[in-house]
Amino acid sequence: MSETKVIDNFVEKYNQLKTEIGGVIIGQDAVVSEILISVFSGGHALLIGVPGLGKTLMVNTIATCLGLDFKRVQFTPDLMPSDILGAEILDESRQFKFLRGPVFANIVLADEINRTPPKTQSALLEAMQEKSVTVAGHTYKLPKPYFVLATQNPIEQEGTYPLPEAQLDRFMFAINLSYPSFQEEVDVVKSTTNNFIPQLKSIFNSEEISAVQQVIRSMPVADNVIEYAVKLVSKTRPLETSAAEIVKKYIEWGAGPRASQNLILAAKTHAATKGKYSPDIEDIQAVTESILRHRVVRNYKAVAEGVDINKILKELV
Repeated sequence: MSETKVIDNFVEKYNQLKTEIGGVIIGQDAVVSEILISVFSGGHALLIGVPGLGKTLMVNTIATCLGLDFKRVQFTPDLMPSDILGAEILDESRQFKFLRGPVFANIVLADEINRTPPKTQSALLEAMQEKSVTVAGHTYKLPKPYFVLATQNPIEQEGTYPLPEAQLDRFMFAINLSYPSFQEEVDVVKSTTNNFIPQLKSIFNSEEISAVQQVIRSMPVADNVIEYAVKLVSKTRPLETSAAEIVKKYIEWGAGPRASQNLILAAKTHAATKGKYSPDIEDIQAVTESILRHRVVRNYKAVAEGVDINKILKELV
């Protein structure tokens, strides 16, 4: 099948996927879209929102509709790396046998990742980067496609271990999950306080997702679009001559080259969902905030004056 036909087929199935997910997840359309862009780009996402907004239900629904295996890990202060990666045990014949942990799934929900110490955080982040884990000198490949969705509670910070900037950079997206509107909340309450259990269909499977990921990666991009993405990222660096005034005033540290790479990859996927065969500047702008949000560090002046990072990014775009 030609690449253009793959894209056309993808658009049709993507729209079916959004409709199927929308039968369970009411509202949050932008959040679902960004999670799906992460999946089809081969990236990972950090979901930032208060408890009770349906993050687990959302990920479970998306995994089911994508035809992917799903595991959830509740991160706690006493969680050890072996609890998520797995460990070698002695079996009945006194031979060492590797018992796989919950990280061996297509989609892993790392719930409240900032509740666990850095040692355990690093174990998961290594799996995200290498798509494999090493235990007792043996390397085990993770299933394909592989996607981690981590959640963070932005309010409760007591007893947490915030992810360092270098580890945050591993996530393609940082997605803000907001409260539903009044009508959306009414619809949520109606649909979740009865005996109706929705029957979800799998629209994709793992082989189709991997094929779409390959086609999206091979999608051509015009030089001016790549240059726009790189200029946009360089403007977040306060020491660059091209930095905007608001950046020089309020930003301590800007985004690195991985941000430029992720902007192009996400823009390709965003273009593909719209039936385009090549991304343009509008596709870059559509994904900019969620890709740069966690890569740009505010200085003390911005914190003291209550200047939100989203305001700074909106001015840049």
